[in-house]
Formats: sequence, C-alpha cells, structure tokens
Amino acid sequence: MRLLVVSTWLPYPPDNGSRVRAYHLLKRLSQRHTITLLSFGSVRDLDVLAPLKMLCERLEVVPRTPLRDSRLGRRGLFSTVPRYYVQTDSAEMRRLVAGSVKEHDAAIGMQVDAARYLAAHPEIPRVFEEAEVGVLRDRYVREAKLLPRLRHGMTWWKFRRFVRGLVNRFDRTTVVSAVERDHLCAIGCDSSRVAIVPNGTMLPEAAAIRRRHDNRLIYPGAVTYFANLDAVRYFVRDVLPLVRCQRSDVSFLVTGRTEGADTGDLACVPGVTFAGCLPDIDEAISESAVCVVPLRMGGGTRLKVLQAMALGTAVVSTSKGIEGLDLEPGRHVLVADSPSAFAAQVLRLLGDDNLRNQLVEASAALVRDRYTWDRIGEVLEGVVNEAVEEHAARRSASSATAL
Repeated sequence: MRLLVVSTWLPYPPDNGSRVRAYHLLKRLSQRHTITLLSFGSVRDLDVLAPLKMLCERLEVVPRTPLRDSRLGRRGLFSTVPRYYVQTDSAEMRRLVAGSVKEHDAAIGMQVDAARYLAAHPEIPRVFEEAEVGVLRDRYVREAKLLPRLRHGMTWWKFRRFVRGLVNRFDRTTVVSAVERDHLCAIGCDSSRVAIVPNGTMLPEAAAIRRRHDNRLIYPGAVTYFANLDAVRYFVRDVLPLVRCQRSDVSFLVTGRTEGADTGDLACVPGVTFAGCLPDIDEAISESAVCVVPLRMGGGTRLKVLQAMALGTAVVSTSKGIEGLDLEPGRHVLVADSPSAFAAQVLRLLGDDNLRNQLVEASAALVRDRYTWDRIGEVLEGVVNEAVEEHAARRSASSATAL
C-alpha cells in the first residue's frame, strides 16, 4: 500500500514522546508499505535525517508558520476555531497534501496539527492518529480561579468542537488509551470509529552491566511541557522533603529540555539536577534506583513509564501517571496520590531490593508481551486496513444509491 503520512513533528531524532511514537510507527509501517512523509519541522542539514529517509520513499519538511500575534482580539475571541490553528495554517502544507493525495492508497494524519490538512480530502481513506483532548480538558477541570477558569473553559470549548469535527470526518481515529477514547465519546465523537493504539517502547538489545545509583531518583520528561513541569514542581516541593527526612542522601535527576521553563527555584534545591537532553537517556534511567512519575494532569499514556519498565528500573507513579496502561499496582508499579503516600512508596523501594526486583521482573515481562513497538505497529496497520475497507464500502454504497 502507498501511504501518505502527514506529521505534526519531524520524527527524527526521536527525542520526545511524540517523535518517538511517530518514528517507531513509521519504522514498522515501512516494512510492508511505501511511505511518503510530509512533516512540519526545521532542519538545516538534511543529512542528519538519513535514518528517517531510509523509511520513506519521499520526505518533505515544511517550516512551521509562526504565530503572527499573541493577542487574542475580538475576532479570535468569537471565532469557533482555536486561534492557534487559524494563525499557524500553512499554505505550503495544504499544497503538498493536495498534490500528493491522488498518488496514494491511504493517508495518516499524526496529531491534530497534521490531521487538519487531510480533513478536506474525503476521496482517500484517512486515519487521524493520536487524537488527544485530555490535556486541555484537565487544565480546565483543575482550574479553581475564576478568570483563568473562564479562559481555559473557552479554549476547551473551541478545541473540543474542532477535534470533534476532525474525528467525524476521518474513517478511523486512534487514541492511546481507553480514557482518551471516553473523552472523545463525551464530546460527541462516533465511538465505532475510534480505536485504541497504545504507546510502546523499545526493548534493550542486551542487558548492559551498569552501576545502579542506590540513592538516585529520576524523572525523564522535558519541563517545557507544562504537565511535566507541574509534576516536577509537585515532587520537589511536596514529596522529596519527606523522602529526605529518612534518606538525606537521595538525589533527583530530571532529564529533557528546559529552555524557557520556569525552573529557577527548583534548580536551586540541593540534590536536584536538571540535566537537559542527554546523549543516552537509557543509561541514565538504567542507573537510577527508582523512576518517579508524579504526574497530576495531561493526557495519553506515558512512554517514560514503559521505557523505565523495559530498562529494569522500578516505577513509583500517581494514578494519573499510569492512566491508560494495563498495569497492576503492587505488581508492576507502586502507586500513590498524596505526597506522604508517594514518599512512603519511594522509601519502600529504596529499602527493599526484593520488592524492587519483583516489580522489575513483572513489569519487564508485561512490556515484552504487550508494549513493544512491533506489536503496536501491527495494531495501527490493522486500523489503516479497517479505514480502507470502510471507505471502499461507503463509496460503493454511495454509488449504488446514486444509481
């Protein structure tokens, strides 16, 4: 099959959750299909994309349209389309998509930014890959102050209308969890056309012998994303002091981008390190005693949880942090939703090697069985085939009605 893929993120290098998912799904699809990739991105040296080019027959990189004006304005206030999507609309991407559709058998739009460019092309079977509304929904639901709540409420109202319109124009839409599917159903999307394609992870090629730091905790997540920054702030301010009351030698390592994030007060806390983007994140996770996932908001399923499990590092998480993953608390991970309970679970793992080894063994087995990218890629391929079949059946029925 000839697949046209439009991506919100340039999937290489795979250095954040969205790029990781896009890259590995493309890698799996390219084994059986011919790929044309049209992606937003910015790259000065196309040679660095050699691994991505190997997956694609054709690759086009389109610069993002910058936001022209940060002010809301009367027109933006009363528009039913979220301001961001009006201001960043790309004429070049629309032209490339329109000129490419007829040469392909099916199309995939990866996330909202990309899917909107396929919405105008009902002549081709289309999959809206990784629809997500949980982040903005949570932001609105959690806001207690009146004026911010009104602002987030307006954003949520516009966004859900926009996404509902996209979902109902595609043959199939994927989400990463049952929770996200429920969110789509709650805003009026057709549940029969929504499929769960969870996140996955890479299995290590071999068990590397690494020295584990018995007192180091790690959170792998760029704090440029507000949900990650909230998680880190919560952990450093409310949980870590409770851990250090009993284990004063405990350190906390945060990896991922920090540019523009307000980390000043957090970075000054002794023992807390913001390492930025590391050349080998797997090594940092493998060498840590515990991966903590203190998320309180956001959508999707957590690549960081699956990655830690695959690498043999035990996980302590909030319920939100493992949302959408088929994990059993106490068997695969430890779960806590208050600062005192979270600190207690961390201390349990730091002081009990047998418990840590039991969690690591059970969680690694689950990842091998259900959450490898090869298995996830097969699920997505099945969804694409369903979209093609339904599209053909609908066109056939339409032709019969016309006669």
